[in-house]
This record gives sequence, C-alpha cells and structure tokens, in this order.
Amino acid sequence: MKVTPTELPEVLLIEPKVFGDERGFFFESFNKRAFRELAGIDAEFVQDNHSRSAQNVLRGLHYQIRRPQGKLVRVVSGSVFDVVVDMRKSSPRFGKSECVELSAHNKRMLWVPPGFAHGFAVTSDYAEFLYKVTDYWAPEHERTLLWNDPALAIRWPVAAPLLSKKDAEGLPLSRAEAYP
Repeated sequence: MKVTPTELPEVLLIEPKVFGDERGFFFESFNKRAFRELAGIDAEFVQDNHSRSAQNVLRGLHYQIRRPQGKLVRVVSGSVFDVVVDMRKSSPRFGKSECVELSAHNKRMLWVPPGFAHGFAVTSDYAEFLYKVTDYWAPEHERTLLWNDPALAIRWPVAAPLLSKKDAEGLPLSRAEAYP
C-alpha cells in the first residue's frame, strides 16, 4: 500500500498493492494494521455505505458538524471526480480543496478526515461508490456546502450536473457552519 499526502496534508491518497494476472486481480481494500502503520491513522469504522449514480450526478459537498465522520472512499465501478474541502476554521487551509480521480481502473482510495466536506461528480456512464465512515449518519448534524461556490474555485468536469434539492441549496463557504 502506498500512502501519499495531498495538498491538504491530512487528506491521504491510498494506492493498494494489486495482484493481478489473466484471471483477474486481488487487493486488500482495508487492513486496520497497515492503515495505522502506513497512514498513521487508527480509525474505527462503524458503517459502510454503497451508492450508485448515473453520469453527471454530483453529490455533495457534505459534512456533519457535531458528529464529524472520517471517510475512506473508493469506486468499484466507473469513475468519479472526488472533492474534499477543509472546513476547519482554525486551519491555514480553511476553504481549500483537493480534487482527485477515483475509478475502478486505478483502484485508488482517499482518506477524508473528520472536519472536511466531501463530494463527487460521476464522469463515467455510472459509478458505484463505497465508503467506510467513523461515525453514524446524523441527519440533524448534516450540512451541505454549495458545490459551485466561486470562493471554492473547484473546476468540476460536469457542466450541468444532476443535483438533489439538498445539494442545489447548499450554503456558500462564507455562510456555512464550520468546525472550530
């Protein structure tokens, strides 16, 4: 497993060691000991989520304000443009984003620590997205950051995304509730 810090150093790009031949492939998608030793994170995951979305669907940017979730995310079918935004007011990188391509082909994963908003746009015909989380979903604490807020300067690869009502009504960074 190769672990690489991103421009947001707490956000880690994780590339598993893939063993493949003419029959297919095998890799460990999560190993608690390796995650702790190589990434320096001793997370306890309490819930796994699986979503399937059509091309041009944009989900996010979501975070939970009082019950923040760490997330280990990956794509098992298709590809997405994955985005993480630092929502910690005390951080020198508050409001900065990191964007990476996650796909079934590249098998990369991303560690999104608590204190960050997360979202993605589907760039293939469809995508199946898996994520492990460190706390349970708490709808009363969920917040949505406006995906196209000019202050974030995210260059989404989808011109006219398909959005939920919640995502279309997200708040700009200047009005969004943030972590201390």
